Amino acid sequence: MKSVITPLQQALKSKKISSVELTKRYIQKIESKNKDIVSYVYTDFDYALSAAKKADKIIGGDGVSPLTGIPFSLKDNICTKDIPTTCCSKLLSNFKPNYSATAYKKLVSCGAVLLGKTNMDEFGMGSSCETSAYGAPKNPINLNKVTGGSSGGSASSVSADLAAYSLGSDTGGSIRQPASFCGVVGFKPTYGTVSRYGLIAYASSLDQIGPITTSVSDAAIVYDAIKGADGYDATSLSASGGKSRLTGEVKGLKIGVDEQFFAAADKSVVAAVENAIKTYERAGAIMKSVNIPSLKLALPAYCVIACAEASSNLAKFDAIRYGLRVEDGCKDLSFIANSRAQGFGKEVQKRILLGTYLLSEGGIGYYKKALAIKRKLINEFAQTFTKCDFLFTPTDGQRVFNLGYSGDNSAQNHLSDVCTVPVNLAGLPAVSLPCGKDSEGLPIGLQIIGNAFYDEKLLSCAYFAEINSLCASFNAKGGIADEL
Repeated sequence: MKSVITPLQQALKSKKISSVELTKRYIQKIESKNKDIVSYVYTDFDYALSAAKKADKIIGGDGVSPLTGIPFSLKDNICTKDIPTTCCSKLLSNFKPNYSATAYKKLVSCGAVLLGKTNMDEFGMGSSCETSAYGAPKNPINLNKVTGGSSGGSASSVSADLAAYSLGSDTGGSIRQPASFCGVVGFKPTYGTVSRYGLIAYASSLDQIGPITTSVSDAAIVYDAIKGADGYDATSLSASGGKSRLTGEVKGLKIGVDEQFFAAADKSVVAAVENAIKTYERAGAIMKSVNIPSLKLALPAYCVIACAEASSNLAKFDAIRYGLRVEDGCKDLSFIANSRAQGFGKEVQKRILLGTYLLSEGGIGYYKKALAIKRKLINEFAQTFTKCDFLFTPTDGQRVFNLGYSGDNSAQNHLSDVCTVPVNLAGLPAVSLPCGKDSEGLPIGLQIIGNAFYDEKLLSCAYFAEINSLCASFNAKGGIADEL
């Protein structure tokens, strides 16, 4: 893995290239490759060049951010004022927010350059990015494969060098799994350390914005720029201030391994992750076997909680306040049902229906049990982290699957979330980084999980893999950063 942000930053500071020139190079790549990969669902290159011109005026000054003048992409469920934010749904096809998400505003204040909005599973619901109303994005490493989801467009834009970095959102693995499938780094911070204000909610107690980058060091740079408490988000919390210090020192660290994470994983995935653990052990880390008893209940609990919260959150899309409105042949208020039926895709409808039942008198018992399991998992993770510093798991036990697979294997598709959803239920930080390749040359992801608010230490632990060449490189050959 190679940093993209640092060499671009150096090139801008030395005046080797201007932000306008850099942005034009990314635009040329997008115009050439996006029609095949479909990473972006919306671009405004005039807007991007205007932002680049502003950045050029401040580059070289005191206190300038490492992200000033560097182009990035943004997942299509993160609000951008006067710029379409559709969640890749027909229901919001013409929606332009009148405010911007806090995380996005922080990047704008740094002088970062937005290239466009990226493809995703509709309203974040999916593990392959194939529920998008705009069609599935393609994996840049193999165009016959999925990108993973739901932040598949963000991951593919970074993997294909169509953006220096991206912001995605993670409800049950939606940053980490596509990062794994596309051979890049995906970081899901501790719940609350990055404001959710302006993130169109799927499941509010689980959602978290985070960076997708080509390297761990780049992930730390972006995280430092967007973290912090926000008065507009009651669930936001203060994170450690200042620049993250990544030492890569792992001697004496205790690495926890729970075999439940490996039980249903592909053999090539297991081998790659075990090889990564051995590399850490050779550097002085200590492996410890641990057991999280409620882990086997995490996926069903997640499905219940996520669907219940989705039903509640998506109730506001009623064709009255905003969104698609279909009135043909409708009487009284039947246009509401008609609009939602035509605006929402099948996967979203399925989850809303299930969630509505779970919040009804007949299903509320399941929801209460799921909440109890969530609390139990939080306690068990806390207990586990008294025995070890970090947990090492596969990001996804499956190998990257073919386009069209998930539509015919709905239940199997949910298994992609087995290793990632416990992190969201417990509100913990986790990072995915490429640790090997399968027999087809496709990426395999290593997930490292840390205790709550140990985000900086987690990234430092992952940084060891980066500086010791443990991470398989999937960076685009002949990338813009390499040319400079």
